[in-house]
Formats: sequence, structure tokens, C-alpha cells
Amino acid sequence: MTLFEDYKFNGNKTPAESSAIRTPLADRMRPKNLDEFVGQEHLVGKNKILRKIIEDDTLFSMIFWGPPGCGKTTLAKIIAAKTSSRFVAYSAVVSGIKQIKDVMERAQYDRNVNRKRTILFIDEIHRFNKAQQDAFLPYVENGTIILIGATTENPSFEIINALLSRCKVFVLNKLSPADIVLLINKAIKDRKNGFGDLNLKIEDGTVNFIAELSDGDSRFAYNILEMAVGSLAGNKSSSGKNTELKNDPEIMISKKFIEEIIQKKMLPYDRNGEEHFNIISALHKSMRGSDPDAAIYWTIRMIEGGEDPMYILRRIVRFATEDVGLADPEALKIALSAKDAYDFIGPPEGYLAILEAAVYMSLAPKSNSLYKAYNLVQDDIRNFQSLPVPLHIRNAPTKLMKEIGYSRGYLYPHNFNGSIVDQDYLPEELRGRRYYNPSLRGFEKDLSSRIENIFKIKKANKTEPK
Repeated sequence: MTLFEDYKFNGNKTPAESSAIRTPLADRMRPKNLDEFVGQEHLVGKNKILRKIIEDDTLFSMIFWGPPGCGKTTLAKIIAAKTSSRFVAYSAVVSGIKQIKDVMERAQYDRNVNRKRTILFIDEIHRFNKAQQDAFLPYVENGTIILIGATTENPSFEIINALLSRCKVFVLNKLSPADIVLLINKAIKDRKNGFGDLNLKIEDGTVNFIAELSDGDSRFAYNILEMAVGSLAGNKSSSGKNTELKNDPEIMISKKFIEEIIQKKMLPYDRNGEEHFNIISALHKSMRGSDPDAAIYWTIRMIEGGEDPMYILRRIVRFATEDVGLADPEALKIALSAKDAYDFIGPPEGYLAILEAAVYMSLAPKSNSLYKAYNLVQDDIRNFQSLPVPLHIRNAPTKLMKEIGYSRGYLYPHNFNGSIVDQDYLPEELRGRRYYNPSLRGFEKDLSSRIENIFKIKKANKTEPK
């Protein structure tokens, strides 16, 4: 038993569909062809590029980049249904180099012996590291496989250039509220795969509420609807009534009931609007103000509101350098470790790594000395533009450079006591500038003492070597 799923979509049921356990609504309602597909008109609309590629079976390696629930996997499965190739679905979450090699060996055999190409679909391809992505290169290059990857992350940052240059990136947009409404209504009416055989009543505005809550994620919308129907069936059972909802006119799904089902009201959080910036500002200022409780609250508010956890982590990394700095050098390590931990285990367990980092930043000693140093240098660069490097600290690899003074007069610090010598390293116009002024908090208190000691040694040391 391998970790990948290998099947040909030819009208037969998939292993999941043939199971006695009914598959989730989102999977049951998955479109089987482009005519049923909702959204992404710029790619699969009439005469659009991706539609023509699929219908003509003129495939090449490609990456589907888009938010969750926008149709990436569905498009891959539609390709599987239309193509004459062997189709392998593969998850980057649970697979490694060994599984990649197994797939490639089979693909090479099919290509050389059976004259059959292999389409390899990789969900969450951004989770593969560089070595794993490198393993695909020769097989994509020589045509052993046609690679179709799906990712929610920017391919420019998450996929190696060599692989990216061999794939066409298709950008998928999040579904509109109108798209989600259409999908929900289809699920309510569909007798075979949805709830069309049940006498469900939907209160006015409830479908739109689910669509807004889903934020373009069709899978999330289906899950909410399915939980609501399942809860109603459970309530009927507990009250001693027939668990079948069919022909029961009293069943009503309302906005209030949806809120109860998901155990929270829709949080006023727009990832692209003002509330997004208000809450991240609240988190930043709570950490700066050394309030771990407020930091935890605002972090969870963002997570529950649907914020990208990596965005929160990026802001915490920034905080570690801007507001903690060298007062606690461990802060940056903690922030980056939290990013790695979340990337490794994912949600929901990974959320605790984010909280750990937020609490650590709140309790760490604070210093903005590096931030101020950066701004001071920026001011001098704007005022003095590109000042020349002093001749004595330039290298002199050629005779001409030596003749015109490069490296002349340079004092090698290791030849002096304490490996410190009184020598200028800044341009003449900036001589004596102090950019870094450490605070007297945390580790920077030690750094301040070191700086004072360096100045004392410089004054004590003569310019003659030891």
C-alpha cells in the first residue's frame, strides 16, 4: 500500500465513492466536468486557455495557485477524467523521497513499455522541500511525467526556480459570494449527492450568510451546511422523533442556528480591510507593552477570523528584530522556530507555536536600538549619497591599486592587544558617528559594557603591533 492514490476516472466510482461510509458533502458535490464547474471563468470559460488544454488533451506541466476551496483539486480530477494518461494523486503532506522514486519508476515503465504517459497531481506542493522538488526535475524535463501541482502559497517563493521554469502557473481566484450561493443551493436541491431528498427549509438570508462566512472557500461552505443538517438530524433523534428529515416541514436552518453550529458568530475581520490592520496593530502594541494576555487574545482573534498564520508569524519575526533586538537574541530564534513548527505540523496544533512566540515576545526585554540605528544610517545615506570607501580599508589585489593607495595604512587588528586597534572604518564625512546605542536592558546591557571596553582598549593601544 503506497501513500499515493492511483486511479483512472472513466465513469467508475472511486474507492471512496464505493465505500459503505458516505463521503463528505464537499467531495460528493465535486463537479465531474467543466460544464458543472463554478468559478474561474478566466481560465475555464468558453475559449479560455485551460479549458482548451483540457478538452484537447494537450497537457503540459502546470501549477494551480489559489486560496483554499477555489477548485484546484477539482480541476485536476476533471483533467483525470478527460485524459488518456495514467493519473496519480499525491499528497506532499504525507509523502517523501522514497515515494517519489516509486512513482517515477512506475512512470518510466509505463512510458517505455506501455507507451503511456503519467500525470502526477501533487496537492500542497509548497510543502515539499528543495531536495524533494529537485527529485522531480529530470522526469519533468524528459517528459516521463506531466506534473500538476496545487498550492495556496506564492510559487515564486515556495517552488524552486528550476521546477517553476518548466511549469505554467495558473492563478485561481477565490470564489465570489454569488458562486458560493450557487453551490450551496445546488447541494440543497441535489437528490443524489446533496440533500434534495430532505424537506429542508432555509431562512431568508441564511445561504448568503454562509457564503460570506466561507470567504470564497467552497469546502468550508459545504462543511457548514453538512454540519447543520447533521445536527438537525441528531436533534430529532434525541427528541424521540424520526431521524429522517424527509417530509418534515418544521425543519428550518437559520442564520442563528448556523452561528450555534460553528460555535461562534462571524468575527468582524476582513483580511484586506481596516480591521486587519487594527488587529495586527493591537497585537504588535500588546507585545511591545509586555502584555502576554492581550497578545494571546489578539493572536487568536486573527486565527479565528481566518488570517493566514504565516502572516502573523512574519509580523512576530519583525517584532523580534524591531522591538526586542539584541536585548534578547533568543527572541528571533523563537520566532523562526515557531514558523518552522507551524509549517511542520500545521493547524490546529501549530497554532500553539504561534502563541508561544507571541508570549515570549511580550515577556522579553525590549530594545529598538537596531531599528533606530537603521533609521540613522538611512538619513546619512540620503544626506551624503554614496560616500567612497576609505582607501586604507580597500583591498589591493593589483599593482595599480597598491600604487594609488588602496590598503595603504591598514592596521590588522589581530596584531594588536585584544585584537582591537584605533582605526577609522567609516567614510571621512561620517567619522565618529554612533549608530548603535544599546539599551541597558537584557543582553544589551552586556553589549553596552563591551562597547565601552572596546573604546578603552582603543585608547590604550598604540598603533604599533604587539
